[in-house]
Amino acid sequence: MSDTQEKSRDSYRSFQLLNEIAADELLSQRELARRLGMALGLVNSYLKNLAAKGYVRIRAFPRNRYGYLLTPKGIVEKSRLAYQHVSHFTNLYRLARQDFLALFRSLEASGVRAVSFCGIDETAEIAYLSLAETLVRLDEVMDAGKAGKVFFGRPVATLDEGLGNGDGCIVITSLKMQGEIMGELLRRGVDRNRIFCAGGEQSALPGFAEGV
Repeated sequence: MSDTQEKSRDSYRSFQLLNEIAADELLSQRELARRLGMALGLVNSYLKNLAAKGYVRIRAFPRNRYGYLLTPKGIVEKSRLAYQHVSHFTNLYRLARQDFLALFRSLEASGVRAVSFCGIDETAEIAYLSLAETLVRLDEVMDAGKAGKVFFGRPVATLDEGLGNGDGCIVITSLKMQGEIMGELLRRGVDRNRIFCAGGEQSALPGFAEGV
């Protein structure tokens, strides 16, 4: 991932956290992680950073519960990031479209005929549009949290269901959950050489060129 993408993602995650806290003070770190699709440890890290900057503070509630409160400085920062939010999505679309298209064209040049998507969110939609510009077809669509739903006319399967239907290339199509999805795939015994990420260093391998 490029420095520009990393900064955009960090800024957006900070905005998401500040926005959630502004709407509901009684949110645990676990609940924030669930709502935003972020790892618990990552939420903890971001909250510590926001607190260090004076944007949030911890507030005690009855029954030994704790929440987070925006400080006046945090309210100003949330407003600033809200304006930046529009620019973020513009940059996200442009960069993701560029990176996915480069990845799919590289796979196509290596003889890959089909890929599976893993992780369905707004970035996956960008990936789908980029894939349509190549001759590579979409095979399986996987996302544990959205199994049973439909993605551009295709049913979304769980990871176990999707992995059981083939052994071809898997493209992680969620920017937010990229690390978590990679970990889940590796824990299920998926060969690292089968897994691709837009903008990553992984390149198409000749082993996938035969009838995939």
